[in-house]
Amino acid sequence: MAKSTRNTGKPWTSQDVTQLKQLAKKNTPTRVIGLKLGRTADAVQNKASSEGVSLSPTNQSPYNRRKD
Repeated sequence: MAKSTRNTGKPWTSQDVTQLKQLAKKNTPTRVIGLKLGRTADAVQNKASSEGVSLSPTNQSPYNRRKD
């Protein structure tokens, strides 16, 4: 079972969702987003999924690099 955090069981506010989107856009790791919002990493992943927010890093693909 996941650890209890300060916002466990509380509904997400529009401010929480806005902060989630901003942090996700900056490639912040899911665990760090959870710490900042007082939520578990699982809660962050579930909310991001329901809001259509991608938590995948946008600049870390090892397959799109050019070889000189």
